Amino acid sequence: MTALERLTALMDDGTFTEIDRFVTHRTTDFGLADRTFLGDAVVTGYGNIDGRQVFAYAQDFTVFGGSLSEVVGQKICKVMDLAAKTGCPMIGICDSGGARIQEGALSLAAYGDIFLRNTMYSGVVPQISVIMGPSAGGAVYSPAITDFIFMVRGTGQMYITGPDVVRAVTGEDVTHEQLGGADAHAARSGVAHFVHDSEEECLEELRRLISFLPLNNLDDPPGYRSADPIDRADEVLRAIVPAEPNRPYDIREVIYHIVDDEDFMEVQSGYAPNVVVGFARMAGRTVGLVGNQPAYLAGVLDINASAKAARFVRFCDCFNVPLVTLVDVPGFMPGTEQEYGGIIRHGAKLIYAYAEATVPKVALITRKAYGGAYIVMSSKHLRSDVNLAWPNAEIAVMGPDGAVNIIYREEINNAEDPDARRAELIADYQERFTNPYVAANRGYLDDVIDPAATRATVIRALEMLQNKRDTLPPKKHGNIPL
Repeated sequence: MTALERLTALMDDGTFTEIDRFVTHRTTDFGLADRTFLGDAVVTGYGNIDGRQVFAYAQDFTVFGGSLSEVVGQKICKVMDLAAKTGCPMIGICDSGGARIQEGALSLAAYGDIFLRNTMYSGVVPQISVIMGPSAGGAVYSPAITDFIFMVRGTGQMYITGPDVVRAVTGEDVTHEQLGGADAHAARSGVAHFVHDSEEECLEELRRLISFLPLNNLDDPPGYRSADPIDRADEVLRAIVPAEPNRPYDIREVIYHIVDDEDFMEVQSGYAPNVVVGFARMAGRTVGLVGNQPAYLAGVLDINASAKAARFVRFCDCFNVPLVTLVDVPGFMPGTEQEYGGIIRHGAKLIYAYAEATVPKVALITRKAYGGAYIVMSSKHLRSDVNLAWPNAEIAVMGPDGAVNIIYREEINNAEDPDARRAELIADYQERFTNPYVAANRGYLDDVIDPAATRATVIRALEMLQNKRDTLPPKKHGNIPL
């Protein structure tokens, strides 16, 4: 599609209004004086998505390769300013070869002006980038600051330096797709949040994402009427978690059974799959869901999962989206690769995100919550509002085997039959400590609930919290461990 066709397809029929159609570049060097195009290399304007106003721009690759000139930057900045002033989401469709070389420093300055606005308006209005063509060099940093990035397979590419430069500098032979294609960024780098096979599908899913989000940070997420009963009991949940503590199950099955109409929009599904994040509705209202995924690496928290979840939690907190956290976590990933990669620092991001968040926070422990990972996953100690557990939940410093081996090491070694004694002590430890009632006795859990009643219980908690107000100490901003 052309740039204008993309914007028209994104908006409700007949609602797109273009701005700055007659602007042209002002460069006379390198023979450009006689090569001017109305609007230059970007189409900008506003329109509606499901009747709600948004602002958008689409870079036009047919004009100087979509390159960013001084006036292209000015056009983009104008709609960004309007979006912030009117409190509307900002959407950028990227299809650009980067800075316009003929304009030199003017082009670079235009990028700086855009980056500044991306930063200033972060947390003010939702900002979404759609990569439908190349996005190279400085062009990648504006999408990187925005809240969500959509990419189209086969055509959308992002990289700092292209394959030719990589080959010249490092000798590495790599294709455009391998270096910066949609799948590379969806599964390996984590830069892309959503990947689609066609432009039409991509724009339709973008419209779906907008339907979950508020227009700005002073707005509440939109509400919809749902035919799904609020008090719907679901007995399937009683059997969804295996009795064996190490057997996997898919946390998304729990999500589907508790949200409205099994409608869950997962974010970054291909990256760090040991944690699941995404949007759904409960009683017609948007919620952000975070859940450990026992079906992948037992749901352990590692570097990538911690950063993925922390960023999602912070987005929800920016835009008044309540958080529902499903906990089944054996701990943090051990090993030199994780330690040298900074698991301490990256894990601390998730602590920071949950502790700082002031939106309503409801957490449910479905099976296990061990060690520091228990604290991290929206525990009562990080200002979570309502904490629940299913009857088979376990909260402990570590699993029974490891705990017994440490606490009773000498007793086991001195026993006539060490294996039998270890088994006895493990069974005793499980009976006394690996249940939710010790934590509930201390008030760290507010209730231990019937799994079948999860949906109704969580919705009641969210309704109770809908007028919640919480604050942070006065400060310029915190120093998150980046």
